[in-house]
Amino acid sequence: MTPLILLVEDEAALVTLLRYNLEREGFKLIEARDGEEALVLAKEEKPDLILLDWMLPLMSGLEVCRQLRRAPENRDVPIIILTARGEETDKIRGLDSGADDYITKPFSPAELIARIRAVMRRAQPALSSETLEFGDLIMDLAAHRVRRGGRHVHLGPTEFRLLRYLLQHPGRVFSREQLLDAVWGRDVYVEPRTVDVHIRRLRKALNDGDEADLIRTVRSAGYALDNGQLVE
Repeated sequence: MTPLILLVEDEAALVTLLRYNLEREGFKLIEARDGEEALVLAKEEKPDLILLDWMLPLMSGLEVCRQLRRAPENRDVPIIILTARGEETDKIRGLDSGADDYITKPFSPAELIARIRAVMRRAQPALSSETLEFGDLIMDLAAHRVRRGGRHVHLGPTEFRLLRYLLQHPGRVFSREQLLDAVWGRDVYVEPRTVDVHIRRLRKALNDGDEADLIRTVRSAGYALDNGQLVE
């Protein structure tokens, strides 16, 4: 299951940065730009974790946190407060409002992701599972192994990363450019057709005999992990 994060932040540049890094790590993101919108989305979407800026339009992050904790449907949702206020008294106020953790700006995306995973492990152990599954395909992230129908699937490092990304977003169609950014990185120049080469290798490794092809090709669009219907 892909964890859903509600990001409550009114700074557009930070939203863009966090969206890229969180989605790259396999999280699904929804956004609110003020406190009132945050309360509505939290009730409607039921996120697995909330990243909450302290200084927000219309309502402060602390008040949003208090109201979330009073609502039965959000009482147990982990909340991490993001703020430029780094004094100890501010941290205590944030935690006393009901937050599970507190991180001071500026912070690195890597630190934030580590905090998110730590909070989720404590609050919802099932979301920190070290396996990804789709049908009879199982990826063990800790052991770095893949099995399909009980047999071991041998994958190279790039094919493993590619399959992991697809497993984290089953059914979603990704263009070659999106897969390049997610798997190879935005700072690495690779020809888009390189994706086709690795998709072929991945298919060859995954499909044995009469097994269904789990990777769907969508003409002029890209690739998806779904029911295996191939569209040439």
